[in-house]
Amino acid sequence: MTQDPFVTHRSLLFTVAYEMLGSAADAEDVLQETWLRWAGVDHSQVRDPRSYLIRAVTRQALNRLRTLSRSREDYVGEWLPEPLLTTPDVAEDVELAESVSIALLTVLETLGPAERAVFVLREVFEMPYGEIADAIGKSPAAVRQIARRSREHVAARRPRVQVSRSEQQAVVERFLAALRTGQLQELLEVMAPDVVLIADGGGVVAAALAPIHGAGLVAPILARANQVVAAIATTTVWLNGAPAGRIDIDGEPSAVSVVVEDGRITRIYLVRNPRKLTRLDEPAELAR
Repeated sequence: MTQDPFVTHRSLLFTVAYEMLGSAADAEDVLQETWLRWAGVDHSQVRDPRSYLIRAVTRQALNRLRTLSRSREDYVGEWLPEPLLTTPDVAEDVELAESVSIALLTVLETLGPAERAVFVLREVFEMPYGEIADAIGKSPAAVRQIARRSREHVAARRPRVQVSRSEQQAVVERFLAALRTGQLQELLEVMAPDVVLIADGGGVVAAALAPIHGAGLVAPILARANQVVAAIATTTVWLNGAPAGRIDIDGEPSAVSVVVEDGRITRIYLVRNPRKLTRLDEPAELAR
């Protein structure tokens, strides 16, 4: 028997939904809604199941994103994307790895729903303008304009420097070792002077409610961590296609992703909200 196209393309559909929503839980809900609709379609009338399903997932994700945008306005503190455990081979596809990076997903949060959908479908999945237009209910000409605006918007905000996986991993390991042992000087050396720490506790656990700027403020806060908790353990893991860290504080997990430029950390994304830490044990299946 031929495998159902939904099953064949599930990893791709999950990736589309996740990049549009920044949440694995919401992406899974969107896939469930799409599956229910797909089950009611006469498959013999669908010429290109892959494109059809991407458009269907996009419509469901847009509906979910418009609803979520209102709830995220009331979110306590900073909202960060839900981190995903990934395998090292995800990084082999450089464009896929960058598209699911916490840094880029955070930038995508600054786009409106339609702009985000167009950027993801065009820049990551290279869909034709006509198919995107059908998915979001706009004309191809309008989609072209949205694509240009969203591309410029993201380009002005995304990290400009790409580093090798080995360099990223080396910096992450230095950072985690310094954090675990509370070495202030080592933390200062591994961070850029203008580093920014963004933490997400969701109002559930303690976390800074606003970004903290500058190594002079960030390093002492992190160095004190091992003094105020009973136990802290760190592990280098692959999150969202890049070397990152898992931090267990008194047995409770946190996830940390960083941006590295010129051998030093310029951005630290620390997710502590336990509702966003349910995907750290089983690698996500992503595809483009």
